[in-house]
Amino acid sequence: MEYILTAKDLIKEYRHSAKALNRFSIHVPKGAIYGFVGENGAGKTTFIRMVCGLQAPTSGTYTLYGVKNTDKNILNSQKRIGAVVETPSIYMDMTAKNNLKQQYQILGLPSYDGIDELLHLVGLDSVGKKKVKHFSLGMRQRLGIAIALVGSPDFLILDEPSNGLDPQGMIEIRELILKLNRKKQITILISSHNLDELSRLATHYGFIAKGRMVKEITAKELEKVCRKCMKITVTDTTVLAHVLDIMNIEYEIISDTVANIYGEVPISELTLKLSKDNCYITTLHEQAETLESYYINLVGGANHE
Repeated sequence: MEYILTAKDLIKEYRHSAKALNRFSIHVPKGAIYGFVGENGAGKTTFIRMVCGLQAPTSGTYTLYGVKNTDKNILNSQKRIGAVVETPSIYMDMTAKNNLKQQYQILGLPSYDGIDELLHLVGLDSVGKKKVKHFSLGMRQRLGIAIALVGSPDFLILDEPSNGLDPQGMIEIRELILKLNRKKQITILISSHNLDELSRLATHYGFIAKGRMVKEITAKELEKVCRKCMKITVTDTTVLAHVLDIMNIEYEIISDTVANIYGEVPISELTLKLSKDNCYITTLHEQAETLESYYINLVGGANHE
């Protein structure tokens, strides 16, 4: 697998404080929407600022487009990143177009070609001469992303892009992120507390706690872990397994009397078939782990080592 960004054993120490990053590692695949999950103070923003070249690690390394942070060519790799860290860098008394022109000048681009296309891409092509101070929060977020896209980066880092947005604003940001990833083939790393919204976007996840990567997992792997199942208690799981095999239903035997059954289960048919072999159901309970509960169980353990 090809990775845009990796890190190994990164440490970031500040005077008179705990390590912001503590032997931190990460693997962001090319083409992914990577959900970067952790509570405040876990080290997410420290790592993002490091990758963007705003801070240096105390020790350890990260690699961006195959170039190590200790290599002098790392600056060229960092130029391929677009980022919205904490709050969008926008001028409130300017129009959206003038904000983009300002970014073109900062990057030293030779012309303003592409500004109209960028405004259209983020859904701000009809704002005209309206100043940004009169924009909604969602519009400002989309403008921030447009500014991050100046220079045509192929890796976009977004720090809490849906923070404070109303439902409509969240939908607009979600649709924009999906469009950038699927149509523009931009790899995106999203740091977010909004796990419900993140679950609608991410193809990969990294869970960080106390400066350490606790778990990296794909969305498909997570879906398998969190999928709906029915916990069933019966008088004999040996009989249950035999019947479920015949019915071609996936299951997991937990003990002599308890099992998890996955997928749609015709309860009446199952009960009838079991009873023919003198096996009876005593309890049934549907359950499904959400991304939020998975995160709490995972990071909760890490926070109480």
